[in-house]
Amino acid sequence: MKPNKKILSSEQREELLNVLKARFEKNMNRHKGLEWAKVQQKLEANEGKLWSLDDMEISGGEPDVVGYDQKTDEYIFYDCSAESPKGRRSLCYDGAALESRKEHKPANSATDAAAEMGIEILTEEQYRELQQFGKFDTKTSSWIKTPADIRKLGGALFCDFRYGTVFTYHNGAESYYAARAFRGSLRV
Repeated sequence: MKPNKKILSSEQREELLNVLKARFEKNMNRHKGLEWAKVQQKLEANEGKLWSLDDMEISGGEPDVVGYDQKTDEYIFYDCSAESPKGRRSLCYDGAALESRKEHKPANSATDAAAEMGIEILTEEQYRELQQFGKFDTKTSSWIKTPADIRKLGGALFCDFRYGTVFTYHNGAESYYAARAFRGSLRV
């Protein structure tokens, strides 16, 4: 497991901040009324969060600010790639599901990968919220945080966007597909 307190080099940090700023400015509909300078100030004060955002970026998530929580004074980032992040596909749901596979095990599980990245898997509510900013997962699907009672019975939930609608489905938690990954959220 990778340490969550990894520090980016100054070059990596500058490159990431430039990418995030360009995406922020290109997609103002996701964060109306928010200012990049304030977001950047928060990011620069949180090295561990920068590392997590870099992991989100490297794995194809294209993280962007989607909100601000005034109560906690935190900016909220979601993976905003058009399709489920390419670098996180073919993962079963969690470590227990991975362990239960006798053969053809995937490289990792969605929940373990998210924990290693220092992010949270989107809930169904967050996934539906994301869809108000565009059309996401029109060809792929994304695991979402699964309620304990469903997981206890061996299942896991995923969503996609088809026919102008968000659909929530179930699958065995040990299943994995080349067109399914997970989307994450991070508060900074």
